Amino acid sequence: MKIKYFYQQLASHLGVIIIAFVILSLLFSSFARNFVYENKTEELLSYGSSILNELETNGNSRMVLQSYGHVLGGRDIQYSLFDENSRIIYSTGLKTALIELNEEEWNELQNGKAITVKQEYKRFNQAVTFALLPYFHNGHFGGGILLTSPIKGSRELISELNSYVLYAMGLALLAALLLSSLLSRFHGRRIKRLRAATANVSQGDYSVRIPSSEVDEIGELAGDFNGMVEKLGASMEEIESLENRRRQFMADVSHELRTPLTTIRGIIEGLRNDMISESEKERGLELASRETMRLIRLVNENLDYEKIRSNQVTLMKQEIDLTELLEIIGEQLEDAAEEKGDRIIVSVDGQISVWADYDRLTQVLINITKNSIQFTEKGTIWLRGRSADEGTVIEIEDTGIGMQAEEVEKIWNRFYKAIDSRTTNPYGEFGLGLSIVKQLVQLHGGTITVESEQDKGTLFRIVLPHEK
Repeated sequence: MKIKYFYQQLASHLGVIIIAFVILSLLFSSFARNFVYENKTEELLSYGSSILNELETNGNSRMVLQSYGHVLGGRDIQYSLFDENSRIIYSTGLKTALIELNEEEWNELQNGKAITVKQEYKRFNQAVTFALLPYFHNGHFGGGILLTSPIKGSRELISELNSYVLYAMGLALLAALLLSSLLSRFHGRRIKRLRAATANVSQGDYSVRIPSSEVDEIGELAGDFNGMVEKLGASMEEIESLENRRRQFMADVSHELRTPLTTIRGIIEGLRNDMISESEKERGLELASRETMRLIRLVNENLDYEKIRSNQVTLMKQEIDLTELLEIIGEQLEDAAEEKGDRIIVSVDGQISVWADYDRLTQVLINITKNSIQFTEKGTIWLRGRSADEGTVIEIEDTGIGMQAEEVEKIWNRFYKAIDSRTTNPYGEFGLGLSIVKQLVQLHGGTITVESEQDKGTLFRIVLPHEK
């Protein structure tokens, strides 16, 4: 159910004011009542102490008692003296012969404690506030004094205070009406702000946001608007990132092609200068042939980044000797590792083969290994392989700078850069990227995970299923 803004503001503010003043009036009334009765009992105790002191000094003088009676009578206070047997020996108000006290009150008086009632109390045939003070003569209880004051005057004072509270409530209600009117205008400005934000979005500003809520239509509209702008901003960022990545990739494509070209050139130079033995020539030619085919695919498909990103890649799976593959990768990246003072160690448990696309798996492993080299200085990088029940396990571990936990969760996002130094990666920032690495691993039906700790290194683990 929707409620118009004017009625929302009117009801809410009036409700708050009324509830607040009801609570405050109750608290104030209670406080005022306690305050009035507290003052009254203190006054009674003060007069009672003065009368007892005067009697103890001057003896049981009727003149003293009468003078105090005149003074207290003007303040509407009566007092009565009684002996140890509760018999009244002098009184200015009570028309009785005995003071009616219960056993507990007598015990308190005899122990030297004063008794007071600070609120309205029906006692001694009238509603009064009263105080009882004990009287001791030579250390023996000799009775006491009772002072009473009718509550009529206190009631009048409390009623007057309450009337002021009611006047204040009326003024507050008027103020609430005025405030509600002002707030209605404020909500009108909310609509204008929404229109201004829409104009900013139409001009390409996707950072604008509007406070939203689900209380009313404007709040819901603001929430929908924020969601729309957020999606538009994300789409525009992705488009801009893709375009920047395309442009930068064309500038850095030479880095992507450097590895296979360097390998092929080295083999050709080695063959030309007879630096490769006869026993190694066949292996060198095979390596050159593979690198040539990989180079052709790099040129044909890596230039079309979207083809890889959208998984439009046909895998040519085959049995690959894992030891040979990891050694080739170690040899290809050995120079890059030496520049950083790193060592690459290849370790494979026995003769293990992996069922995968040679070129794509090579790209995946080179990309991860390059990352390890980039973020490791004077450390060690392990390329390991083993067979497990779930498939062939390939691990790339380094002793580099590692990552924080929040970074580990983000590295698979497209275009994510763990640190600014990625933008100056000498091996090419714009290769496959870890998001594409993950997609290629998933295309193989495998999984890739990462474990990392700040300043202690990173471990990438790839598991590829066995051939079915």
